[in-house]
Amino acid sequence: MLLTTFAVLLASALAHEYPDCSSEPLSNNSVCDTSLSARERAQALIDAMTIQEKLNLTHNNSPGVPRLGLPTYNWWGEALHGVAAAPAIVMAAAFDDPLIYSIGEVISTEARAFSNANKSGLDYWTPNINPFRDPRWGRGQETPGEDTYVVKRYIENMVTALQGGPEPETYKIIATCKHYTAYDMEFWQGNTRYGYDAKVSAQDMAEYYMQPFQQCARDTKVGSIMCAYNSVNGVPSCANSYTIESVLRGHWNWTADENYITSDCTAIQNIYTDHHAFPDRQQTVAAALNSGVDIDCGYYNPTFLPSAYEQGLFEEATLDRSLLRLYTALVKSGYFNSAESQPWRSLGWSNVSTPESEDLALQIAEEGLVLLKNDGTLPLSLPSEGNLTVLLIGGWFNATSEMQGIYAGPARTLVSPWMALNNMSNINIETIQWYESPLIKANELQPDVIVWIDATHEGAEETADRNTIKWDLMQPDAVESVATTGIPTVVVHMGEQCDDSMFFSNANVSAVLWAGYPGMFGGQAIINTLFGEVAPAGRMPITQYPTNYVNEVAMTDMGLRPDSETGNPGRTYKWYDNATVEFGFGLHYTNFTAEIIAVETTSFDIAQLPHARRPLPLPSRRSSSTSSLEVNVTNTGNTTSDYVALAFVAGEYGPEPRPRKSLVAYQRLKGVESGASQTGALNITLGALARYDVSGNEILYPGSYRIQIDVPVLATWEFELTGAETVLDHWPQS
Repeated sequence: MLLTTFAVLLASALAHEYPDCSSEPLSNNSVCDTSLSARERAQALIDAMTIQEKLNLTHNNSPGVPRLGLPTYNWWGEALHGVAAAPAIVMAAAFDDPLIYSIGEVISTEARAFSNANKSGLDYWTPNINPFRDPRWGRGQETPGEDTYVVKRYIENMVTALQGGPEPETYKIIATCKHYTAYDMEFWQGNTRYGYDAKVSAQDMAEYYMQPFQQCARDTKVGSIMCAYNSVNGVPSCANSYTIESVLRGHWNWTADENYITSDCTAIQNIYTDHHAFPDRQQTVAAALNSGVDIDCGYYNPTFLPSAYEQGLFEEATLDRSLLRLYTALVKSGYFNSAESQPWRSLGWSNVSTPESEDLALQIAEEGLVLLKNDGTLPLSLPSEGNLTVLLIGGWFNATSEMQGIYAGPARTLVSPWMALNNMSNINIETIQWYESPLIKANELQPDVIVWIDATHEGAEETADRNTIKWDLMQPDAVESVATTGIPTVVVHMGEQCDDSMFFSNANVSAVLWAGYPGMFGGQAIINTLFGEVAPAGRMPITQYPTNYVNEVAMTDMGLRPDSETGNPGRTYKWYDNATVEFGFGLHYTNFTAEIIAVETTSFDIAQLPHARRPLPLPSRRSSSTSSLEVNVTNTGNTTSDYVALAFVAGEYGPEPRPRKSLVAYQRLKGVESGASQTGALNITLGALARYDVSGNEILYPGSYRIQIDVPVLATWEFELTGAETVLDHWPQS
């Protein structure tokens, strides 16, 4: 499992070096005194700098201060899906928090190994935690999906593991939550991310777009946050004192000295060139610095901050504040410590791409596959005598690097479906592209099974959003034609989301498996699943919309709720009710039943309930002390399988329009054997039950609630909240 990071590529040329505290001149500076606090050590370093030296350190590719023994340093490192495993969208489909944590540990271990070899720094601008609002977004594959609860769980596990545990004394690496905020557009029909102004209501901002960053800052305490290219309600994100100072550092109290903000790359320049927010470049860079952006990924700061300082547009104390944040974070990462006193300095190349980490890459790919249709054809089985003939069709049956998606570095190996199938015994493989008369080939060969593996031709990427979410019509036509032969036909949908409805409605199509971008061992995971070595249990982390959805709502419409005036039909599973595949859906090779273990109390007085982040007290008939909703899951089929217990809240409470339902808890149960049961424990917090008013205030409303398990619903528990509505969080007004 190899760290996929642009930092490795960028920093290897820059030859990162740790500062040498054992020799002059650095040995005479208190930054090397480990008896002091991280803040005190960083302050000592800054106090020794001249104003010009300070100004030189305000961009990502820092030249250091040779006079003080401070080496060059590049703050820009990437580890977005971090390991050569799978982009976040596939990881999210696993709904497996411990697995996400394990992946974060591998990413940070490999990152430290690169850093110890002077091939990278200690700052990584990951993860991308913008919720996947619109299916056309070019970078949606980088995210953990559309649901803010899933995104927040991903953050808690990934960021905590990256940084070395909850509130670590020494950072393992410094993670960065991006992109702050309401960012989910690249280039769409003349709109560019560099100049786009996202018009967002206070309600949608507090309820959706800001929720992941609240988790990052207030709850998980990430070391760094990246401000985005776009404006929010007319103010560029990287010069927005409301979102940065009022909300991020004020309301969420993200104020520790080591917490810093970086711009996205060229985002400060774009404030001037694309948003035209200030009359000159000096006022632009000063505005970003004064609003709380500590470092410029670009060249505007080092070029124009000196003259902005001469014009009196910012105080030296403001510059010192930014440098204090940056270097306190580096001190806390052990950057100025001796090798012997750094807990992670023993990591080296033997810790990169280990057998254990590569097993993890295969596991996350397997767990993230989602079975969308199956008439019983899957799993495939080998004949007791002779060989099984498989006809592979499509553009991705031998995909390798394509399986990694964007933001991916070199993997040690890439195993395509065709490669994995070739490693099996008793298999005859025939291949053909979808445009090469597949029906004629199928009739000639009469294979035992046809497997079509492909992705839509209009792929998304960082430099482009999509215009359509439909397949190239010639692709499904090829599938439908070969399926008329009566030969079992299996569709493996890779790459971006698009409308699979023609496969679901076609009785001749036997099965559909969604694989997304499954990473370095994605082909092995697909073949293992098709042949039953692994039982699929993944769930869709996003809504699959019908083709016409993109014609009903512009990508520039940031609204979540249905709007009769604009024609917006609603976004995500919470607000849209005509999905081709609903969020949370996923089939198995077996059958499950679920039963909620009866809860003694079904009515709760809001005034008597605990803090919003605490679980709802739910004593059951089996246990008087539990704070979890206990769900008994039974495998009634013949195949051992994992099962993801999803808990949604719905009901009649609060003002209209309310969400159709909202995910409030989940747990992946491992290896539920045939005929056996396992009990899931689902912690449901009061905050997860709250809704948001038009001002963005988080409110717990009295009313009738119901918890629904699974998609479609397998079990329901109803309860009531009584008393007066209570504001759990007052949203700061702009």
